[in-house]
Amino acid sequence: MTFAGSPDRVEARLVPEAGFELDSFPISGLPRRPGVELVRSIFRAGGAVRESRRILKRRRPDVVLGAGSYVAGPMVLAAATMRVPTALTEADAHLGLANRLAAPFAERVFLSYELDGRGPPKYLVVGRPIPKRSRPLPRAEARQRLGLPPDAKILGVFGARAGARSLNDFAVETWGESGPVVLHLSGERDHDELQPRVRRPDYHLLPTVEDFGAALSSVDLALSRSGGTVWELAAAGLPAVLVPYPHATADHQTKNARYFERGGGAVVVPESRLSDAAEIVESLLADDARLRALSEAMRALAKEDAADRIAEEVLALAAAGR
Repeated sequence: MTFAGSPDRVEARLVPEAGFELDSFPISGLPRRPGVELVRSIFRAGGAVRESRRILKRRRPDVVLGAGSYVAGPMVLAAATMRVPTALTEADAHLGLANRLAAPFAERVFLSYELDGRGPPKYLVVGRPIPKRSRPLPRAEARQRLGLPPDAKILGVFGARAGARSLNDFAVETWGESGPVVLHLSGERDHDELQPRVRRPDYHLLPTVEDFGAALSSVDLALSRSGGTVWELAAAGLPAVLVPYPHATADHQTKNARYFERGGGAVVVPESRLSDAAEIVESLLADDARLRALSEAMRALAKEDAADRIAEEVLALAAAGR
């Protein structure tokens, strides 16, 4: 198995660190407005398709799996023109632009959520695969790893790898001086600015942790954005107060969050009403029965076999294409 992607994105670091080979090619997203940069991006995409064909001729894969971003589009298109079976994954409750453009060339599209008009056999709802580092642990072990008190009620605050400015500011302003024990993963960008505003030792502010499963397993309730992380919360059976990022494409984070709210595992708070989250969080932390009900619902919504189902389908496509 090999990977292909952009030399300017996180895969350029993560793939070699994981011990796999990466073929890179220049590519950028398409701007949403007409202009010079849109024209440049279209020419760049054409070049990416040509480079993808060169990579495929060298690697000679049995099947290509696209991860759903603009990086995947040229490779999926190139594979289709070379009669290599292709599949796509979609992490959100909205089919992104890159996947909408690439879907006609794919034999399978693996969805995290049901989407109107997208049904089997081409579209399969499987959930979202959970990274190994995010798999849940026994609570006592998780808290010991992170140096957290063994018996306290703990709130987890999770934004995004790059940071979630408004959520980070809200958490520190609300609980930085008093309140429940907090484990706050702020992202690298905001950490140094937030640190001086934390005034108590049991507010644990970290930029990130490598073992995210320990973070998920050590807390009683999450205050979180609702990107792909929601599936990791579900796998851990972690009740959540979800604050969707309001500027996400097609408001897909709200769609993600509402799925878990309808299933009984989460409470959704729009960012325009973020101040309401303080009372909701503190009320939930004081209600053990409600936390248990939310946890059971989250666990019931989890699709822990997502990776296995995708792997089985991809292998079947590879076998059929030989």
